[in-house]
Amino acid sequence: MKLTSFSAGGRVSYGAVVGNGIVDLGRRLAYPSLLEALRAGALGEVRQAAASAPDIALPAVTLLRPILFPEKILCIGVNYANRNEEYKDGSAQAKYPSMFFRTPGSFVGSGEALMRPRVTQQFDYEGEIALVIGKEGRRIAKEKAHEHIAGYTLCNEGTAREWTRHAKFNVTQGKNFDASGSLGPWMVTADEIDPAKPLHITTKVNGEMRQDDTTANLIFSFADLLAYITIFTTLKPGDIVVTGTPVGAGARFDPPRWLKAGDVVDVSVPEIGTLSNRVVDET
Repeated sequence: MKLTSFSAGGRVSYGAVVGNGIVDLGRRLAYPSLLEALRAGALGEVRQAAASAPDIALPAVTLLRPILFPEKILCIGVNYANRNEEYKDGSAQAKYPSMFFRTPGSFVGSGEALMRPRVTQQFDYEGEIALVIGKEGRRIAKEKAHEHIAGYTLCNEGTAREWTRHAKFNVTQGKNFDASGSLGPWMVTADEIDPAKPLHITTKVNGEMRQDDTTANLIFSFADLLAYITIFTTLKPGDIVVTGTPVGAGARFDPPRWLKAGDVVDVSVPEIGTLSNRVVDET
């Protein structure tokens, strides 16, 4: 299933994408949001309700973040095998994942405007695969990790590069400007993704390929990440884990290739879809 949150006619709902339409699950189920359906463990009910004729055409809705207000959005840095070399600082590959948090408001949905903050001249893209948690877990065993994944979505982890080193030790500021990143276009449920098969991710800017890699090159696999994260925190249904970006972000070109108003960024994985956003300047 492809599940998403959306707005149409002044109303926010969630539904299943079927062909070029959406089955409005908000009108059919007792759960007020996709997050609440996940928290109730109700994907079975969702699947039954989704076996209906679409209620509204896909082009007639505004796609929102698939999970509007998760409790946690955890992001992983430098997680593809050749990305460490981009930093050219001679450091060894990390023993543990690098991590930071993002707020829900720092993301928009597919098709919504990606806002370039007025205080940055170094606005960058990072195409990533994101995991949506479906089952609560603490100290998850690596071999059981995929049982906790409800589905997969895509992320453009938009970044104001000057602000990732605005303070001495952290990147949080540069990663959390309002509407600077995106999630979507929808969540593809885990039963449709073979965890043993690498996923091919690409990022294009104005149709030009910038990032092209597969999850076979991850330093820390999806299972590694869930096992590590749940050493210190409980993952809950609806939580999102953004798993890292391949080489080719704009900052790593010489000279750097920053995003500007009018640019269109497309992040794609064939099994999931394409997350697409046009950049606008903050007013």
